[in-house]
Amino acid sequence: MAVEIEMRARFTKEVHDQLVTRLKADGEDLGPDDKHIYFYVLPDQLLKVTDNTAAGTAKITLKGSKLGQGAAFAETEFTIAPADVPAAVKVFNALGFETAMHEAFNFRHNFRFDDVEIAVKWSEAWGYHAEFEVLLEDGASGAARAKAETKITDVATTLGVTLMTEQELADFTAAFEAAEQERKEREQQAAPIR
Repeated sequence: MAVEIEMRARFTKEVHDQLVTRLKADGEDLGPDDKHIYFYVLPDQLLKVTDNTAAGTAKITLKGSKLGQGAAFAETEFTIAPADVPAAVKVFNALGFETAMHEAFNFRHNFRFDDVEIAVKWSEAWGYHAEFEVLLEDGASGAARAKAETKITDVATTLGVTLMTEQELADFTAAFEAAEQERKEREQQAAPIR
């Protein structure tokens, strides 16, 4: 199981455009990576079914933590056929995770800058944002994790991007989850009785 060191930033369209311009000039352009994601926010984990529409691939991912609980995520993932995405969602929903499911489409473009992978994104829930990531081997030491976090912070600073704190991430995701729960309850109340 790999360990992903991941930090995020939210910003305006202007900052987004400046970041993309800088990364196209000075980074490695890894290309578009648009994704349709079904994600299940569990108490201490994040389960995702991802249809990578840009690449024509799909996968299931389990992160051993959720946003706002630290930058290091133990991550297990495996590929599935894109045609199997609806079946995977159906299985997870049938297992009782449906109430924890959220669905999103992410417009995404990936770059590499100074050994940090950067996914510059837009989604309805997050607006303009980016993920800064370094992938480490399973069992990476605390020192290796700290070094990766420092690397990400330094790259973000170099690019003029302010990373979100763990508290900001926790507050944002809690507000999103509460709004989603309210939306689901409204839809359920408005649904006709069958």
